[in-house]
Amino acid sequence: QVQLVESGGGLVQPGGSLRLSCAASGSIFSISYMAWHRQAPGKERELVAGITSGGTTNYADSVKGRFTISRDNAKNTVYLQMNSLKSEDTAVYYCNLRSFVGNNYWGKGTLVTVSS
Repeated sequence: QVQLVESGGGLVQPGGSLRLSCAASGSIFSISYMAWHRQAPGKERELVAGITSGGTTNYADSVKGRFTISRDNAKNTVYLQMNSLKSEDTAVYYCNLRSFVGNNYWGKGTLVTVSS
Protein backbone atom coordinates (compact mmCIF):
# COMPACT_ATOMS: atom_id res chain seq x y z
CA GLN A 1 0.00 0.00 0.00
CA VAL A 2 1.28 3.43 -0.92
CA GLN A 3 1.08 6.29 1.56
CA LEU A 4 1.90 9.89 0.71
CA VAL A 5 2.67 12.54 3.31
CA GLU A 6 2.95 16.19 2.31
CA SER A 7 4.75 18.89 4.25
CA GLY A 8 5.97 22.44 3.80
CA GLY A 9 2.73 24.39 3.52
CA GLY A 10 2.07 27.57 5.45
CA LEU A 11 1.44 31.28 5.27
CA VAL A 12 3.60 33.36 2.94
CA GLN A 13 3.41 36.91 1.64
CA PRO A 14 2.82 37.63 -2.04
CA GLY A 15 6.09 37.35 -3.92
CA GLY A 16 7.47 34.87 -1.43
CA SER A 17 8.55 31.26 -1.81
CA LEU A 18 7.73 27.88 -0.33
CA ARG A 19 8.94 24.36 -0.97
CA LEU A 20 6.53 21.49 -0.58
CA SER A 21 7.69 17.94 -0.02
CA CYS A 22 5.88 14.64 -0.42
CA ALA A 23 7.35 11.49 1.05
CA ALA A 24 6.07 8.20 -0.32
CA SER A 25 6.10 4.76 1.23
CA GLY A 26 6.26 1.60 -0.80
CA SER A 27 8.51 0.33 -3.53
CA ILE A 28 6.94 1.75 -6.68
CA PHE A 29 7.88 5.41 -6.26
CA SER A 30 10.81 5.37 -8.68
CA ILE A 31 8.73 3.95 -11.53
CA SER A 32 5.65 6.06 -10.94
CA TYR A 33 4.39 9.36 -12.29
CA MET A 34 4.23 11.94 -9.51
CA ALA A 35 2.20 15.12 -9.49
CA TRP A 36 1.01 18.01 -7.40
CA HIS A 37 -2.59 19.12 -7.60
CA ARG A 38 -4.34 21.92 -5.75
CA GLN A 39 -7.84 22.84 -4.77
CA ALA A 40 -8.83 26.38 -3.89
CA PRO A 41 -12.01 27.15 -1.93
CA GLY A 42 -15.04 26.76 -4.14
CA LYS A 43 -13.03 25.42 -7.07
CA GLU A 44 -12.28 22.04 -8.55
CA ARG A 45 -8.99 20.27 -7.98
CA GLU A 46 -6.50 21.05 -10.73
CA LEU A 47 -3.15 19.71 -11.84
CA VAL A 48 -0.27 22.01 -10.95
CA ALA A 49 2.78 20.03 -12.07
CA GLY A 50 3.83 16.49 -12.85
CA ILE A 51 7.02 14.53 -13.34
CA THR A 52 7.58 11.16 -14.95
CA SER A 53 9.88 8.46 -13.65
CA GLY A 54 12.40 9.64 -16.23
CA GLY A 55 12.24 13.25 -15.12
CA THR A 56 10.06 14.78 -17.81
CA THR A 57 7.95 17.56 -16.34
CA ASN A 58 4.70 19.29 -17.18
CA TYR A 59 3.10 22.37 -15.67
CA ALA A 60 -0.17 24.24 -15.62
CA ASP A 61 0.09 27.45 -17.61
CA SER A 62 -0.68 29.46 -14.48
CA VAL A 63 2.51 28.32 -12.72
CA LYS A 64 5.01 28.00 -15.58
CA GLY A 65 8.18 29.91 -14.82
CA ARG A 66 7.33 30.17 -11.13
CA PHE A 67 7.02 26.57 -9.88
CA THR A 68 9.47 23.71 -10.28
CA ILE A 69 8.73 20.06 -9.62
CA SER A 70 11.55 17.63 -8.90
CA ARG A 71 12.04 14.18 -7.44
CA ASP A 72 14.63 12.26 -5.46
CA ASN A 73 14.10 8.56 -6.06
CA ALA A 74 16.66 7.62 -3.42
CA LYS A 75 14.51 9.38 -0.83
CA ASN A 76 11.12 8.47 -2.33
CA THR A 77 10.30 12.16 -2.27
CA VAL A 78 8.87 14.66 -4.73
CA TYR A 79 9.20 18.40 -4.28
CA LEU A 80 7.42 21.51 -5.49
CA GLN A 81 9.43 24.70 -5.33
CA MET A 82 7.07 27.65 -5.52
CA ASN A 83 8.43 31.12 -6.20
CA SER A 84 6.79 34.48 -6.84
CA LEU A 85 3.68 33.30 -5.08
CA LYS A 86 0.40 35.07 -5.73
CA SER A 87 -2.82 35.23 -3.77
CA GLU A 88 -4.45 33.02 -6.39
CA ASP A 89 -2.00 30.25 -5.48
CA THR A 90 -3.78 29.89 -2.15
CA ALA A 91 -5.11 26.33 -1.98
CA VAL A 92 -4.71 22.93 -0.44
CA TYR A 93 -1.92 21.17 -2.32
CA TYR A 94 -2.15 17.42 -2.81
CA CYS A 95 0.53 14.96 -3.76
CA ASN A 96 -0.48 12.28 -6.27
CA LEU A 97 1.20 9.05 -7.34
CA ARG A 98 -0.02 7.26 -10.45
CA SER A 99 1.35 3.76 -10.79
CA PHE A 100 2.30 2.10 -14.07
CA VAL A 101 -0.98 0.15 -13.98
CA GLY A 102 -2.98 3.33 -13.50
CA ASN A 103 -3.76 3.25 -9.79
CA ASN A 104 -3.95 6.67 -8.16
CA TYR A 105 -2.87 7.44 -4.62
CA TRP A 106 -3.34 10.76 -2.81
CA GLY A 107 -1.92 12.48 0.22
CA LYS A 108 -4.10 14.34 2.70
CA GLY A 109 -2.93 17.73 1.49
CA THR A 110 -1.07 20.71 2.86
CA LEU A 111 -2.49 24.22 3.01
CA VAL A 112 -0.71 27.09 1.28
CA THR A 113 -1.97 30.57 2.06
CA VAL A 114 -0.57 33.56 0.20
CA SER A 115 -1.58 36.75 1.95
CA SER A 116 -0.13 39.97 3.27
